[in-house]
Amino acid sequence: MVWGCIGWNGVGVLSEVEGRMDAEQYVAILEQGLLQSMKESGISECDIIFQQDNDPKHTSRRAQRWFEEQGINLLDWPAQFPDLNILGITSRDVSAYESAPTGVHQLWERAVEQWGKIDEEQCQKWIESMPRRIEAVIKAKGGHTKY
Repeated sequence: MVWGCIGWNGVGVLSEVEGRMDAEQYVAILEQGLLQSMKESGISECDIIFQQDNDPKHTSRRAQRWFEEQGINLLDWPAQFPDLNILGITSRDVSAYESAPTGVHQLWERAVEQWGKIDEEQCQKWIESMPRRIEAVIKAKGGHTKY
């Protein structure tokens, strides 16, 4: 599994998740991936509204404290609201090669390659789609949507 973030200016750093992610690993990934992504894109902490779902590692005291210490605002997310993950590298993307990956290292290289193909325009489309996505989920009362 990988973790990545996007902003108006494009994709951020892609981070590898080792094993099953817990609150400590999540905060470590935020320290590296999110802060580096913000620095590289020129986004300051006061200009960001970070969206995450209500996974226990996201809502942990450790993670909440980290966001407060960084001065990063979080988008309010209702308790039973589904994850509206707007992007991702799917297994289809990394397996769209003529041969299967020879190991985890080649799989990582393919994920990085596919991540790099996501351009600024696509990120902006995803971000602009969030109000429609949220509206569709509310209209479906938390049920399935076309998204």
